[in-house]
Amino acid sequence: MSVIDLAPARLDFELPPELEAHDPPEARGLPRDGVRLLVSRGATGEISHHGFRDLPGLLLPGDLLVVNTSGTLPAQVRAGGLAIHFATPRPDGSWLVELRIRHGKTSMPNGPGSPGQVIARPGGVTLTLLGRATARLWRARLSVAVLPYLLRYGVPIRYSYVQRDWPLAYYQTVFALTPGSAEMPSASRPFTGEVVSKLVARGVLIAPLTLHTGVSSLEDGEDPYPEPYDVPPTTARLVNDVRAAGGRVIAAGTTVVRALETAALAPRPAGAAGVAATGGSPRAAGSAQAGGSAQAGGAAQAGGAAQAGGAGGVVVASAGWTSHVVTPESGVRAVDGLLTGLHEPRSSHLRMLAAFAGPELLGRCYQAAIESGYLWHEFGDVHLMLP
Repeated sequence: MSVIDLAPARLDFELPPELEAHDPPEARGLPRDGVRLLVSRGATGEISHHGFRDLPGLLLPGDLLVVNTSGTLPAQVRAGGLAIHFATPRPDGSWLVELRIRHGKTSMPNGPGSPGQVIARPGGVTLTLLGRATARLWRARLSVAVLPYLLRYGVPIRYSYVQRDWPLAYYQTVFALTPGSAEMPSASRPFTGEVVSKLVARGVLIAPLTLHTGVSSLEDGEDPYPEPYDVPPTTARLVNDVRAAGGRVIAAGTTVVRALETAALAPRPAGAAGVAATGGSPRAAGSAQAGGSAQAGGAAQAGGAAQAGGAGGVVVASAGWTSHVVTPESGVRAVDGLLTGLHEPRSSHLRMLAAFAGPELLGRCYQAAIESGYLWHEFGDVHLMLP
C-alpha cells in the first residue's frame, strides 16, 4: 500500500511506474471513452468506480458542464541536442519557453541558456532568449510568427512516460476549436460524440470557454503562471442561471475551474444586471473579495465604475490573462464539481482538488485509484468530483 499524504503542505504520494499511461487508450485496444472513471462525493465521502461512458447517468438533468475549446498546438520544436517547448504567449508578443536537453526522442528540463542567446531552429529561424521568467522558463522571441511555425515544424509535447510520438490528433479533444494550448486540456479527452449526445439527451447543459494551457511540468512548489482565457457572455449567464435555479456547475478540467473562478472575481460594470448565485453551496474558504491574490489581468469589461463580481460566485463575461491559483485558502465560488485527470505527486493541480474535496477525501481517492490500478497522465483515467 502506498503512503498518501495530501495535506496542503505536502500533497505527496508515491506513484508506481506501472500506473503511468504510456500510450493512448486507442493503442491499448480501447475507444477514447473506454477509460475508467473514479467518482467521489464530497457530501458523503463516498468513492465509487465506473467507466467514462457512465458519465451521463452520474450527472443530473439541469446540471451545466463547462468545457474548454482550446486546441492543442504541436508546441515542441526539436533540433540537435535541444528541444524547445513553447509554453504560452505574452501580451508583448514574446513567448514563455522551456529549454530541454534531448535524449533520443524524449527530453529533460533545464537545458542551457543565457540572456541574449540566439538559438537556431529548423527552417532558418532564430529564437532569442530575452531573460528568465522563472527558474525554468525563459522569455523569448521567435524571428517569425509562432503559430504558423509550430504547425509546420513542431510536434506535440510529450514526456518520458509516453514511449513514442503520436500524431497531433491524439492530443485534441472533441471540443477543440481554437489552437493555443501547449499541452492538451486532457480532462476532456475521453469525450466522444456519443457521450455528448447522451449528456444532451439526459438534460445536461454544455457551455464553452477557452483557456490556453501552458506546459504542465512545473517545478515542485512552482505556481501556474498567467494564461490567456475567455469566458463568453452566454457561458457566464448560463453558469449564473443554473446555480440560481439550484443546479450544479461541473467543470471539465482544472483549466475550466481557473477560468470560471477568475471570471467570478472579475469586475462588472456598475448597474449591470446579475443573477445571485444562490444554488450549489459555493465553497469559498478564503476571502470572497474581488482582486486579492486573483488578478484577471486584461479582463475586457466596458463602461462605468466596476462592482465586485465575486460575491456569491456570480460569473462575469471576461477575457484576458489570469494569474489566479485555486487553493483551499482561496476556495471555489462558481464551480460545484470537477472532472479531472489523475495528477502527479506535489503538483499544483492537487491544491485545486483539495479545494473541492479536502485533503482527507482526496487522499482516500488517490489511495483507491492506486489500489485499483487506475492510470495516470493525459492518456490515463479520470476522476469526477461531485459535491
